[in-house]
Amino acid sequence: MTAAHETDLLIVGAGPAGVATAVMADSLGMRSTLIEADQVGGKLHHIGALDNMPGNWQTGPALAKALATDVARITESTRCRLLRGRAVRIDGHDHHVEVVLDDEQVLTAAAAVVATGVTALTPVHTDWVTVPENFWAPPLWRASPEDLHGATYVIGADRPLGTWLRAHPHVERTLNVLCPPEDDYKAAEVAMDDRVQMLPVFRVAVTKSRHDQGWEVQAESRGGERIGYTAGTVLNNLGSRPSALEGLVQGPDGYCPPDQQHPQILIAGDLRSARFQRIITAQGSGAQAALARYYGTALTTA
Repeated sequence: MTAAHETDLLIVGAGPAGVATAVMADSLGMRSTLIEADQVGGKLHHIGALDNMPGNWQTGPALAKALATDVARITESTRCRLLRGRAVRIDGHDHHVEVVLDDEQVLTAAAAVVATGVTALTPVHTDWVTVPENFWAPPLWRASPEDLHGATYVIGADRPLGTWLRAHPHVERTLNVLCPPEDDYKAAEVAMDDRVQMLPVFRVAVTKSRHDQGWEVQAESRGGERIGYTAGTVLNNLGSRPSALEGLVQGPDGYCPPDQQHPQILIAGDLRSARFQRIITAQGSGAQAALARYYGTALTTA
């Protein structure tokens, strides 16, 4: 680390991974800038249940509030600052990195940790779901039981399915889940909940009901059979796609393998892999990234 740069570490994203990076960096005496476009805690603000997190956290908003308190504490020192802005590009050089914001401001540091996480997929990003133009379905993870009317069909079996079920343990509603083959390993995590009716499909087409009351769902089953359903509510649970900055090395699935990046650029959190999207692993990877930079070691684990 050298004083020639504005800071030792640029941290892009103030979700669980980014905040863990900042807290660890501060404890090591490293100077850091934490860049966040929206709010500290990110998607935690919309997660209803956290029963797979140690520490007795009950909800995402409670943990988000605690992370915001951590950020407020470490920014009281001169080592860490919180910068409101949206990063759009990162470039690694021989002895420093540059992060470009959407207002064209350029920040430099000895190294950077990118923890921008993921954003929600929509039907236009898939090849197995067909919907009308301007179709919009509420994401499952933001839906309350009061939002569900009539037969409820969920497009995709991503992990918010389990989160929703844990957040509403006493709600007796059947979620009819249209599950493509690539979601089978995620669907297995909720297989024991009898409120889920898993519908294995290859393709799905959603159209507005002829009576303008709800939706018509036409599905092609794994066996090639065509089946029609009438839905009162359709929810989006297609999963996530990585929010990768321009300049990062992306794999075939769009995620950013840590061991394929520039030596001064480290990846933390959900951006690493589709199979490691857990809050606790995001926090651990953020802390590990700060340590790796401090000790000058390679960050090679996914």
